[in-house]
Formats: sequence, C-alpha cells, structure tokens
Amino acid sequence: MIRVAVLGAAGRMGATVVRAVGAAPDLVLAAALDLDDDLRLASAAKASVAVDFTVPDATQANVHALIDAGLHAVVGTTGWNEESLERVRDHLLDRPEIGVIIAPNFALGAVLAIRFAAQAAPYFESVEVIELHHPDKIDAPSGTARQTADRIAAARRDAGIGPSPDATSVALDGARGADVAGVRVHSVRLRGLVAHQEVLLGNPGEILTIRHDSIDRESYMAGVLLGIRQVGVHPGLTVGLDSYLDG
Repeated sequence: MIRVAVLGAAGRMGATVVRAVGAAPDLVLAAALDLDDDLRLASAAKASVAVDFTVPDATQANVHALIDAGLHAVVGTTGWNEESLERVRDHLLDRPEIGVIIAPNFALGAVLAIRFAAQAAPYFESVEVIELHHPDKIDAPSGTARQTADRIAAARRDAGIGPSPDATSVALDGARGADVAGVRVHSVRLRGLVAHQEVLLGNPGEILTIRHDSIDRESYMAGVLLGIRQVGVHPGLTVGLDSYLDG
C-alpha cells in the first residue's frame, strides 16, 4: 500500500485526486492538505508520495520541501521553467533515492498525442499547435502545448528538418501565435471548453490532425495514479509522463 498526501486538496483538481486515491485499492489517502496547511503534516501522516495540484506561486517551494522531507513528488501544477527544473535536479543530487515527476498533462490520451506528434513531425513540411482551454486558465500557451512544441522541435532538429514555411511579412501582434522553439502555438480561451489540443501537420496535398479532448477532470486520474505508483521506482527528476508509459 502506498500512502499518499494530496496538496491543494480543496481545489477542483485536488479534490478529484483525493477521490481517485481513496477509491484505489492499492493506495491510502494519508493526508489531504490545503494551501495554508503545514507540509510537515504529510510526513507526520507517514505519506511516502505527495501529489501537488496547488498554484504556481507555491509549487516550487512545495517540491523542495517534499524532497527535504524524503517524500516522492507527483506534480501537475504549472509554473516551471528550465531554471526551476534545474534547481530540482541539483537538489535531488543530495537525495538520490527520491523521485519527482513534473508533468504538464496527466491525461494518457494527451501524453500519447504528444508522442505521436513528435513521431510525425519530421515527415511534414509544416506544423502548428492550437490549444483550447476554459477562460479561467492563467497561463498561455498551456504547459501541454509548450511540451508538445518542444518535442516537435527536437524531433525535427534531430531529423535535420528546417522551420515550417511562412511568408508572413505583415501581421498584427499575436496573429501568428507564440513562437515556442520555432513552432507556432495558438491559444484559445472560451467558456464551455475544458482542455483541448490540436497539432496540425501539412504536406503538399495532405493534412494530418492529431487532436485530444479532455471533457472532464477525471481524464487526468489514470495518469496521476500511474505517477503515484511509478515515481518511487524512477529516482531523480522526470519531466512529462511519457517515459512512465514504458514501465
């Protein structure tokens, strides 16, 4: 049995995680903590894994505190960049037995869609990403879209593929979206949406669309539970759930 602490348990994602952990036969909900609760309560409850779905302003400090406390961490909160990830890698050098996974998306379909997009990207002349979310989302582009663009760019770079063709010379600011590692990413914020993403890949005479839709927060729970079960056997920092799919 794995004892789990949930940080941000009062939020919409945190509450969904609490229910999923409580329903899993091999997991025990050891602690459900809100933003203002002392993280030492997780250790006092003898949790071995903590799940962080708090807020960007809190998540980095939480992860470092969890590493100091000897807890593995499963993190779905946004607000990470390469510098903050590197600080976690450095911290883990002192605790080589601890595993941390930081994933922009725990929906298994979304994780697979990112993988498929990276596999397809070297075979197409053009590629762009459109991500669509509810208007309460605070970051744009989404973390999922950023990771998708990074993976696409890396795959094209490794294959020696140049940038997508684009003759635009006159445009309003933002009309062509954000440039993420050389890949154009467009963000839509619309009431009624939850979390959706399309990767559009084009060649002369053909278009391939890879789309994933999360229509309920339950879509993330299989990936969160996978992270809880796997983080202890993957020491160090893992970014993205993709490698966990391979065992």
